[in-house]
Amino acid sequence: MLAWDDFRLVKAIAERRSLAGAAEILGVNASTVFRRLGALEERLGARLFERGRAGYGLTPAGDEMAAIADRMGDDIIAFERRVMGQDLAPTGELRVTTNDSLLIHGLTDVFASFRRAYPEISLDVVVGNAVLNLSKRDADIALRVTASPPETLVGRRLASIYWAVYGLAPMRPVDSIEALDHLPWIGPGDMLGQLQRWLRDVVGEHKMVYRLNTVLGMAEAIAAGIGIGPLPCYIANRFPGLVRLYDPPGQTPPGLWILTHPDLRSSARIRAFMDHVGQDLAKKRPLFEGVRERELA
Repeated sequence: MLAWDDFRLVKAIAERRSLAGAAEILGVNASTVFRRLGALEERLGARLFERGRAGYGLTPAGDEMAAIADRMGDDIIAFERRVMGQDLAPTGELRVTTNDSLLIHGLTDVFASFRRAYPEISLDVVVGNAVLNLSKRDADIALRVTASPPETLVGRRLASIYWAVYGLAPMRPVDSIEALDHLPWIGPGDMLGQLQRWLRDVVGEHKMVYRLNTVLGMAEAIAAGIGIGPLPCYIANRFPGLVRLYDPPGQTPPGLWILTHPDLRSSARIRAFMDHVGQDLAKKRPLFEGVRERELA
């Protein structure tokens, strides 16, 4: 009889196309994967993989078994979500995904406050710009800046993220973008689409002297005097040497969203996190929406 571990084995090899890659997923060594695959094929009396230049490729029998493994895996994850959604006490682990700029300049103190309020909940924070799959339990909660959150998730918009053009003191604010034509610009890489499009259409690509694909790196570069450039206001406000030079008109800012899967929203620890973090971030809304810290004093 086949066991779930047999299907996991085939699924792991199919995903990575190598024994070593499958071993990483399964937490064993490659020789163990080799032995288990050989024993499984002998039991079935059929080859599940063919070894080629591109690695391990599925045979028709292997392809059918991998498809069953995918369906089984989805069912198990769905069951875990539903069970987690029925917990009664705010305890256990939460996996939260966000990006580096939000974590450093907006979330770490909020997470610290949450841990003090709920010491029985541990946080596993995954930092990156990639959108993790909450349906697959890559994460339980996402804190993301986006104009259009996935329809498969539930949550709420906590703030709008406004931005402006910044430079290094003693520069002074200007009334038009043309007044900054003579200055070198710092621009975002391909990952930062909205800012990149604005710079291309309004400023001109030829004025870019320095490009980065991280907002934190752009802030550091502007603070170092390499050039001027656009930044989210909540980040720029943390750099006392930066001057807000120009506010582009007609912004349609993306939102800061807190999101989870519908099956998880009734979980006690999910509710505790979303309520506590949502309330704390709501207090920071003026900063996210471009109000200077000194104006809040």
